[in-house]
Amino acid sequence: MAASRSQSGSGTSPTRDEEDGIISASETTPLLASSTALVTSAGDPEDAKAIVNNSASESEDQSQGQNQNKPLPKFQIFLLCYARLIEPVAFFSIFPYINQMVRENGDLDEADMGFYSGLIESLFSLTQMVVMVAWGRAADRVGRKPVLVVSLLGVAISTSLFGLAKSIWQMILFRCLAGVFAGTIVTIRAMISEHSTKETQARAFSWFAFAGNLGIFIGPLIGGALADPAGQYPGVFKGLPFFETYPYALSSIVVGVIGLTAFLTSALFIEETLHKDSSKHGDSESAQARNNKPAPSSTLELLKAPGVGIVLYNYGHVMLLAFAYTAIIPVYWATGIPLGGLGLTPLQISLFLCLTGLSQAIWVLVFFPPLQHRIGTNGVVRVCGIAYPITMAMMPVLNMILRIGTPGSRVAFFITGPILLIIFPGVSMSFTAMQLALNDVSPSAETLGMLNALALTLISGLRSFSPALFASLFAVGVGNQFLWGYFVWLVMVVLAAGFTVSTRFLPETSEKAPKNGNRNGNRRETAIRDDETDA
Repeated sequence: MAASRSQSGSGTSPTRDEEDGIISASETTPLLASSTALVTSAGDPEDAKAIVNNSASESEDQSQGQNQNKPLPKFQIFLLCYARLIEPVAFFSIFPYINQMVRENGDLDEADMGFYSGLIESLFSLTQMVVMVAWGRAADRVGRKPVLVVSLLGVAISTSLFGLAKSIWQMILFRCLAGVFAGTIVTIRAMISEHSTKETQARAFSWFAFAGNLGIFIGPLIGGALADPAGQYPGVFKGLPFFETYPYALSSIVVGVIGLTAFLTSALFIEETLHKDSSKHGDSESAQARNNKPAPSSTLELLKAPGVGIVLYNYGHVMLLAFAYTAIIPVYWATGIPLGGLGLTPLQISLFLCLTGLSQAIWVLVFFPPLQHRIGTNGVVRVCGIAYPITMAMMPVLNMILRIGTPGSRVAFFITGPILLIIFPGVSMSFTAMQLALNDVSPSAETLGMLNALALTLISGLRSFSPALFASLFAVGVGNQFLWGYFVWLVMVVLAAGFTVSTRFLPETSEKAPKNGNRNGNRRETAIRDDETDA
């Protein structure tokens, strides 16, 4: 001991044999044996402890570095994104004909059909909210793939049956049955996370978001094109009793068949990603880091885990903004200019919707991955948080331009409007970024499915009431001309500003990693330098 300290104090370097002993112990022997060897060769127990910790950290960094270079399994991501299509296709496919179907099945007046169609969609979201946590627990216990496959089969069958409904109560039953099989998104989110690394997750989830947007686009096309085929295409379907009796069956059956193809591809080709023992499988380094932490044993413990609560809050906040905007914007576009809207024709509304969807897809696919790599997940969310209030505040400005009522003002509108529709959908990057933040804050791989389930439960709850609430706020503001019909946009600006503030409290788990390594590595290097200074 004295000799060792004498050498250290005199600044003499360790001998080559001592260096070899240390290297050998840290690279080729079991952990317990290497610890003993290092303590013996180092002499000072404190020095030995520092060397052991440094060696273990270097080994962990090497493992993480290998996983960071793990390529994204593109075929698996493609299959998961295809499965992701099914939920939005099934959800939005009934929108073109739901009002007419409710009116015919319930023999309702035109004034009453909006209430019942809204009730059906609200009950669908409420059903999802009730069962989402159960699907998340199942995904964490029995595996991701079984939950995904069963959910896809259930959605395919229940969606096919919806077109056969001949009463409002049957419509509610089949729609709620589709809501029961809400395990698809829970498991797909978790599986994409487990297939990706810190380096590839932004690209993987940008494709996940694109698949969802594509489903939102395809669903209404199928529903509108195939509803009432005997009436739309009499040369082909007129005189066929089945399609005359069930005018909305063809659309539902086609969506169900698409769901069955996703069920088959998932059952045959998708790989299970939940591996309890991560040392036997090449999981991502983020999943391995989560596996080193004890998994919370209850929902309450999960909610109390560091960073989980604030991430869930921000996720819910940004999705509330999205649901509110989605409910307001079609009505705003169609409302007359004197009342505070834009007075667009159905064709112009369709073109604006297409431009918005195209712009959103480009932002998520092209710009999000490099931006997330450059400024980090939290950085993207905060940039979108700053842009949100500006986006909402610009909506009344478009109406102000049209209220001038001159040919020049209309030209200015049709130049300004499309430009804003290209720029402002960039805030949709916050949806994908919040999903990455959710993955980063998960305490362990075993709780990832449950955490996604809690997030989606929150989202389903918000989706069950927010469209009706914000559409009503718009109607009240326009009908009473509060703030010249701009009242709802004031509410949206305030809500968006709240999101801007809340993004400042996101946890460090999703901050941009330093260029020279992770934060633990930086802290370890600082500790080593301090030890050398003390010596």
